[in-house]
Amino acid sequence: MIPYPNIDPVIFRIGPLAFRWYGMMYAVSFISAIFIIRYIALKKKLAITQEQISDLMLYGAIGVIFGGRLGYVLFYNPGYYFSNPAKIIAVWEGGMSFHGGLIGAILGGLYFCRKFKFPVYSVADVAIVSAPIGLGLGRIGNFMNGELFGRETDVPWCMIFPAGGDLCRHPSQLYEAGLEGGALFIILWVLSKRNLAPGVVFWSMILGYGVFRFIVEFAREPDAHLGFLLGMFSMGQLLSTPMILLGLFMIWRCRHAKAA
Repeated sequence: MIPYPNIDPVIFRIGPLAFRWYGMMYAVSFISAIFIIRYIALKKKLAITQEQISDLMLYGAIGVIFGGRLGYVLFYNPGYYFSNPAKIIAVWEGGMSFHGGLIGAILGGLYFCRKFKFPVYSVADVAIVSAPIGLGLGRIGNFMNGELFGRETDVPWCMIFPAGGDLCRHPSQLYEAGLEGGALFIILWVLSKRNLAPGVVFWSMILGYGVFRFIVEFAREPDAHLGFLLGMFSMGQLLSTPMILLGLFMIWRCRHAKAA
């Protein structure tokens, strides 16, 4: 067993305001994304200005917030929220879905492309490379908060999380940070340097995330109010399965379209 570090989720306070590590992670990922998008756009000779990149990030962030919350409401606890509709906007109580946030971010990106008349894949292939940075840092934030921990295990690196009882558990947040964050970023970065068909990099992100999330869910504790679905799968796995299938199909379609 490795002792859980018990990191204070609050960095510092100023009066009633609390500055948290989790929020800082997203601020760092937002800033990193701007630089990554700008760098790749220059390499790809995509004529996008700094102001347009800021607009793209804004639309994406709005999509993530609204999509993430709506996705959590619909996918993870619809009965509770339909019975308590006022709670739907109570985002400060927690409850965000990556899959919903992804849909929201895509819609924000589509709006951006339509507004500024950019080809969708030319923007998507550039912008998506930065996404794993936010995913990885977000999972580290989950680890610091002691939330979204893993299932009971006896592996030598298991940890006892304050909110997880006396059971030694997988630090599944770190697994996700390494796979959905580090490994996926490296894959997309390498792919972005190659002369691939439009859309391949974007759909590689969809495929890669789906595969990594599906794998890690075997070590992650399922939501208490949902448990296992179909007897053995988590909601995260059920939502990731269409990503895997769609990612495979769309990569094949993009490559076929280029060859044609």
